[in-house]
Amino acid sequence: MSISKEAAKAPKTEPKKRSAYSSAALHRTLSIRGQLMLFLCFMCLFLLVLVWVLSSRLLQPRYNAYIYDKLSARLDTIVSMMNEAIDNGEEISSRDFWTLNVNSDFLDDMNAAVRDGTLNVTGCCVDISDTTMRSVIYIENVHPCLLHNSTGSMFGGNGEGPASNRDTEDVIRLRRACFSAAQLYRVLRTSSGTSQMVVGRTTSDGKYCVLVSASIAQVDEAGVVLKMLLPGIAAILFLIALVAAWLFSRWFTKPLTQLSAAANKMAEGNYDVHVPVARNDELGMLSEDFNHMAGEVKRSAQLQRDLLANVSHDLRTPLTLIKGYAETVRDITGADKPKRDEQMNIIIDETDRLSALVNSVMELSKVSSGAEKCEPVRFDIAQLCDEVADRYTAVCAQNGWKLALDIPTDHALNVWADPAMMERVLHNLLGNAMHHIGPDGIFVLRAKDIGGGSVRLEVEDHGAGIRPEDLPHLFDRYYRSRSDAGKAGTGLGLSITKAIFQQHGARFGVESIPGKGSTFWFILQDKMSGPEKT
Repeated sequence: MSISKEAAKAPKTEPKKRSAYSSAALHRTLSIRGQLMLFLCFMCLFLLVLVWVLSSRLLQPRYNAYIYDKLSARLDTIVSMMNEAIDNGEEISSRDFWTLNVNSDFLDDMNAAVRDGTLNVTGCCVDISDTTMRSVIYIENVHPCLLHNSTGSMFGGNGEGPASNRDTEDVIRLRRACFSAAQLYRVLRTSSGTSQMVVGRTTSDGKYCVLVSASIAQVDEAGVVLKMLLPGIAAILFLIALVAAWLFSRWFTKPLTQLSAAANKMAEGNYDVHVPVARNDELGMLSEDFNHMAGEVKRSAQLQRDLLANVSHDLRTPLTLIKGYAETVRDITGADKPKRDEQMNIIIDETDRLSALVNSVMELSKVSSGAEKCEPVRFDIAQLCDEVADRYTAVCAQNGWKLALDIPTDHALNVWADPAMMERVLHNLLGNAMHHIGPDGIFVLRAKDIGGGSVRLEVEDHGAGIRPEDLPHLFDRYYRSRSDAGKAGTGLGLSITKAIFQQHGARFGVESIPGKGSTFWFILQDKMSGPEKT
């Protein structure tokens, strides 16, 4: 009773497993889409935060650094010119730019530097003072100027108007600080929001102080505006990124979904699946590989079915004959010795045929699975060919055939291989050639050195040949290419030969012309370190 219950439950559990497998596959596919969407959305948010940080936190410092670099470059130019004038003995002591009691060359150099752009005073204020903290020269191009409390003019003028206040308390404090430290950096701000950057340095002799200043914009206000705009912009961009991520993840995972569905169909036994290849990237390559795998699995499954059918048929025939003749001997001819012996010989022949088939199947299984490992050594394959050919002398003489040997006798053909397996290969190929021998009764065993430490071996027959459509499948299990009905053999010899070649990493193949015969060939290497992998 318990057995029947288990049997009743068994058919129901299989669909549940398939359903669970399909659900798991679908969940994994959706998880990939979710991961892609999460990644893309995260990157979008990260970039928005980065833009916000750069615009609101780093904009003002970078802008101030830019203005500082420009003012420092102008300050360096002016101080260098003054140091050169001092080194030449020129004296700067007048307060008025137009009536300087100095060498005219210095004045000419200053004016020339302004004219040719070497000294760029656009948008800046230049204040030169001596150790008395009074202005000697000033160039005003800042409106308004926080140093001189004026709307200013291009050059400090005649002491009249708003530009005359060149020694304010603020600028004197800055001069004093510059003389004290030999250099100066300040950012001045007023309650009205005006800001001005000041950089300063003293001359090499310490008698003069040069201040260069320029107005700076309130970039912080731009940052505040950006902070107000960014949330709305971020929301819009995030929605766009979400939609784009959904569409992209769907497009990206579509081939994976198709592969998953095709794999489920293959698991259910449908090998006629094909995944469309619509991309040229790695996913397209994966689809091509899957289609190739599906074709190979389909072909292998068909070969398995054919193998089982053919082996079952070949097993059934000798078993039927054995049983039939055994019953005949038991019931009818047991006392008739001549007939009994004839029927017993048939039983023995069918038993040998059955044993050969079973041995071939077991041999193919061992070689294909790797249970029988090749043990390569270095030996002379020409000598092995000679020894194998000797074993066919009797059968050739009995049937009027000829095995032609084409091997060198003046030097050895050394290879790195398993001698026992190579002997089996030669027997399989020579036996195959005898089964398809031509009207001339000649088949050939050939070995030759093709250079590079390689030896090519060939087995040639002059039989009916092989059709081109049969060549790709000739080494498949139980595949018979030519009209082999009634011919001896299990149909597994070439499959065993192929498995041995694959263990040795040897190249092999067959060349055939219908009506003229076939040539089976393989190439072995003389390699002390091991068999060549190709």
